[in-house]
Amino acid sequence: MCTYKRGVPRRAAAAKNQTGKQDGAKSVGIVEFVRTRLRFEPDQRQCEVLESKAKQMILNCTRQWGTSTVAAAKAVHRAYSRPRSLILATSPTARQSGELLRKAADMVATLGIQPKGDGDNELSLLFPNGSRIVGLPGSEWTVRGFSAISLLLIDEASRVEDAMYKTLRPMLAVSNGDIWLMSTPCGKRGFFYEVWTHGGEEWTRIAAPATECPRIPKEFLAAERREMGSVWFRQEYMGEFVENGSELFGRNVVEEALDEEMEPLE
Repeated sequence: MCTYKRGVPRRAAAAKNQTGKQDGAKSVGIVEFVRTRLRFEPDQRQCEVLESKAKQMILNCTRQWGTSTVAAAKAVHRAYSRPRSLILATSPTARQSGELLRKAADMVATLGIQPKGDGDNELSLLFPNGSRIVGLPGSEWTVRGFSAISLLLIDEASRVEDAMYKTLRPMLAVSNGDIWLMSTPCGKRGFFYEVWTHGGEEWTRIAAPATECPRIPKEFLAAERREMGSVWFRQEYMGEFVENGSELFGRNVVEEALDEEMEPLE
C-alpha cells in the first residue's frame, strides 16, 4: 500500500526529488557542483580539467597534484547527473583502484547518499539512479565483460600494461564513452608515452608540473631535487619522459633512425 502526500505516491515523490537533484547538477556546472555539493575546492588547472569536454584526455601531472581526487569528483558528477551510467576506474593494482573508490565514496556520502556496493563487484558504488562506479585491478583477465561505459579512468597509466589498455578501449565503442589517462611518466615506454608523444590531435593533453602546483612549496621541491637527483626529479615532479639508463640506445636515437619510406626486407 502506497502512502500519499499531496496526491503523489511517496515512491514517486522520491523519484521526482532524485530527478530534480540530477537536473540541478547539470544546470550548475561541474565545478560549482564539486565546490558546493562535494565540498572540494579545485584550483584553476583542476577546474580546466573538470570542465573539459574532451572525449579523450591525457593528464601528465606531478606527484601530489590531486589527480585521483579530481578523477573521483568527475566520476561522482557523471554518475549522479546521468542515470544508469557506468564509470570504470582502473590502475596497476586493486589497492590503488580502491583508493580512488574510497575518495568517491566520501564524496557520495557528502551528497547525503549512503555509499553501498552494486552486489557484483568488490570495489563498486551504486547510486539511487542506477549509475555505478566500479574499480578494477590492472589485469586484463579480470576486466572483460563490461560494456556501454560512460567514462573510463586509467590512473597511474604509465604503470598499466599495454594489454590492459587494449582490452579496455573496445568497451567504449557502442556508448561512445570518454577516457582519461592519468599518470606521471615512467620512461619512454608503453601506451601512456605513445599517446602523449604520438597520440594525434584527437587527444587533449594537459601537463601539470610541480612548479605550477600552488600546494607544493618551492623549498620542498629544491630539497627533493637534491635528494632524488635530476633524472628522478624531472620524471616525478616535472612530467618529463626520461631514459632510465638501461637501454643500449636511447628512444630518441631509435626514433630518429626510423625511415617510414623504406620498404621492409622480405
